[in-house]
Amino acid sequence: MSMLTPPGMGGQYRITGDKYPRMRPRPRRGRLAFAVVASVAALGLIGWGTLQLIDVFTGGTKKSSAVATKTDCRTETHPVTPARTLPGPGDITVNVYNATTRTGLAKTTADELKKRGFKIGDVGNAGKDFDKKVKGTGILLGPASALDTSLPVLATQLSGAERRTEAGRKGTDLDLIIGDGFKNLASRPDATKALTALTAPRPTAPTKKSC
Repeated sequence: MSMLTPPGMGGQYRITGDKYPRMRPRPRRGRLAFAVVASVAALGLIGWGTLQLIDVFTGGTKKSSAVATKTDCRTETHPVTPARTLPGPGDITVNVYNATTRTGLAKTTADELKKRGFKIGDVGNAGKDFDKKVKGTGILLGPASALDTSLPVLATQLSGAERRTEAGRKGTDLDLIIGDGFKNLASRPDATKALTALTAPRPTAPTKKSC
């Protein structure tokens, strides 16, 4: 080994000047890359933890759930029943009978029904089958065919009246039999409103919201 070769260099370096080579090991790139990745991961975890704390203290999770619930709610619609075709008051003949002990009720009631467009048939006292035996407001009596046609129309004029059909009854006339509970016919505005609702289209089932 030459005197100019520093000990331990194995003859790899030779000093040609007055400066010695620096004995520094080569940088290890693997360790540097790992340190960078670890730093990025640590920053990511810190950021995620911060967001979680913010959600806890501000109720962010509840708000998100509420928004999701509102978004998922759907309104269920149902088919609409077409408007019913019913006879008008001018197509219905009404016989008015008084089953109470008060006089004049049949005539005054028939006169009012006539003003409202109904046709009036017989007017007088009720027969023995009903005389002094009707405790309610009254009874509306007609043929079986009138159950879903003319009877509901007449019922709009007298709230609380009982509806009955008579098997084998001929014709289309209806009987209004005034009972002890009768005071007055329904007011015209109320009767008109009820008749309008009777013929208006309506859904077959109520609208529902599913969430």
